[in-house]
Amino acid sequence: MSITAADIQREIKEKNVTFLRLMFTDIMGIMKNVEIPATDEQVEKVLSNKAMFDGSSIEGFVRINESDMYLYPDLDTWTIFPWGDENGAVAGLICDVYTTEGLPFAGDPRSNLKKALKHMEDLGFTSFNLGPEPEFFLFKMDEQGNPTLEVNDKGGYFDLAPTDLADNTRREIVNVLTQMGFEVEASHHECAVGQHEIDFKYDDVLRACDKIQLFKLVVKTIARKHNMYATFMAKPKYGIAGSGMHCNMSLFDKDGQNAFYDPKDSRGMELSETAYHFLGGLMKHAYSYTAIMNPTVNSYKRLVPGFEAPVYIAWAGRNRSPLIRVPASRGMSTRLELRSVDPMANPYLALAVLLEAGLDGVEHKIEAPAPVETNIYAMSAAERAEAGIVDLPSTLHNALKALQKDEVVRNALGDHIYTNFLEAKRIEWASYATFVSQWEIDNYLDLY
Repeated sequence: MSITAADIQREIKEKNVTFLRLMFTDIMGIMKNVEIPATDEQVEKVLSNKAMFDGSSIEGFVRINESDMYLYPDLDTWTIFPWGDENGAVAGLICDVYTTEGLPFAGDPRSNLKKALKHMEDLGFTSFNLGPEPEFFLFKMDEQGNPTLEVNDKGGYFDLAPTDLADNTRREIVNVLTQMGFEVEASHHECAVGQHEIDFKYDDVLRACDKIQLFKLVVKTIARKHNMYATFMAKPKYGIAGSGMHCNMSLFDKDGQNAFYDPKDSRGMELSETAYHFLGGLMKHAYSYTAIMNPTVNSYKRLVPGFEAPVYIAWAGRNRSPLIRVPASRGMSTRLELRSVDPMANPYLALAVLLEAGLDGVEHKIEAPAPVETNIYAMSAAERAEAGIVDLPSTLHNALKALQKDEVVRNALGDHIYTNFLEAKRIEWASYATFVSQWEIDNYLDLY
């Protein structure tokens, strides 16, 4: 049931909400907010789409001479945060960004995802579901409250206390998420020391992306309560596994049925032609969309052999070494799992691109290559070449070059987002490429 303006006004009074956070996401995937007092006058302004902010202060938005932007709240995202104090509660609304002309802003990632969803509906589908699996690290903070790289556990997959000393932190995160309406399905220690995963139930893609952003906010907030620092950086420490955000995707038709499922599949996988073609689109554009799924210099420190992250463009059923996997569930749970995405990705941009890549496969009936059910990590370079398996880009620089050549991915972003994303990431790469690291000092200073 949809939330109305009257519902929000009533809850503000009943639950002593004193401040409202109007939240939105910039092109780099960072959640921003404008916080206002929850007075009757200000609340009325928010609910009538008249709240303004300076867009020129946000990277990749607009120039200073066109700075005025409006925030249109999505009332169904109304959230009261469970960490209020004696001064009252704080609530939030996720907003779309609009221009002074009353049009969706072309640089707003959330509005851009809506554009991709409109294309999906035009092709006869009704919804696109996402089940994300974001991983994160918990590190200790020093006496000044700054993050360190020191962990407080020696845990591995699914370990219990006392090996996993962060279970109380995870438990409180889960409790807070539950209070905020998340349906948490699992919480556990991940592969690397200090690494954790909390899985929440799939949702339609727009809501799921909203939840990813709220999830990050909750994780960081509760970690600080426990004198821990949470980071979604893909590879914060050398020699251990990095953090991914596997994306489980499914498409639904006008009858409310999973468009990826076909029990009469002649290939024996119970997948529909729509699923195979969507998969074909994901495979075809994989090299080109990597810059969006893995958007930082650090992302490519995770995409290396030996640490469970996918490195090769291939797909399979049970095999977990390829880029895309088809989990065993069928019927309404039939889905495709892309394993390369990391939690530094802007979820709205990532899923707009993945949806458009898949729809390109559906529209043009792109055939997926044969599945690879052997361990790709154990294959030689010659064996991979013979099987037609291509490596993912090895650096952000290479990924950006590939992005520029793919019209489908560029169109999925739109000119404004594409141009500003590319410019920002070129600057990031140039800064990294000219920086002299400690590794270089250690290896070359005395030798030469």
